[in-house]
Amino acid sequence: MKCLVVGHVVRDVIRRGSEIEERLGGGAYYSALALSRFCDVTILTSYSEFPEEWVEELRSIGRLEVLPSEETTSYELNYLDSNRRGLRLISRASPISELPREKYDVILLNPVANEIREDIVREALNRAKLVSADLQGFIRSPRPGPVELIRRDCSFLKGLSVLHADIAELPYAKVSPNSVESLLLTDGPNPGKAYLHGRPYRFFPLRVDVRESTGAGDVFLGAFTGFYARCPFIQSLKRAAAFTALFLKHRSVEFELDEVSELARKVTVEALSE
Repeated sequence: MKCLVVGHVVRDVIRRGSEIEERLGGGAYYSALALSRFCDVTILTSYSEFPEEWVEELRSIGRLEVLPSEETTSYELNYLDSNRRGLRLISRASPISELPREKYDVILLNPVANEIREDIVREALNRAKLVSADLQGFIRSPRPGPVELIRRDCSFLKGLSVLHADIAELPYAKVSPNSVESLLLTDGPNPGKAYLHGRPYRFFPLRVDVRESTGAGDVFLGAFTGFYARCPFIQSLKRAAAFTALFLKHRSVEFELDEVSELARKVTVEALSE
């Protein structure tokens, strides 16, 4: 199976009190990391320059296609605790202007700073049978400074196979659960909601004691997409939650998928009334 992940990979500057750490990040990076366990991944991104070890890490995930840019997208993440953080956009790379000509079974769109245009979404929907996206980068202002969410008509996302959003982001976008096949709403360690063809469910993430949760939502989307390409909805939801819990525990996806399946038995999913 061939999968394409589209979006900016990012230089993250992470602050915890007086500690400062720089590392590779971005939704496309974390989603590609998870999706690489299920298929051959190509990452389509744009940046100016990264340390060579970061580039090698991206290439270890899959094929890397880089569009030219004078800037590299960079965010400052100021952690208040393991789940709460302040986010500031420092710089932004060039938008994603085109998709590769190759055929893909799955396309996952995960922008972080409004870098994916509406016509790219429409093209993806015409090019792949399964198309997933994360809402976050479509409703973030591209201006440097503290991250602002902007209200936007996101009807161009209609027809997606999977749409993921933080539960606090959804009010900023005009998106109906009936407009996409699967809608996944997460709220950190708290219960989330999911919809299949508009039918609502509640799911309960597994509790993991972590120092930080960077990348959790993006890994969840990547894992769900990988499972959903081969499994029913509820099974995919349980396994994606288990996969994410193991990622948070290890800060890696180097674990056995059999372990994911076993842990998924502990994930509760409840059907809700309409």
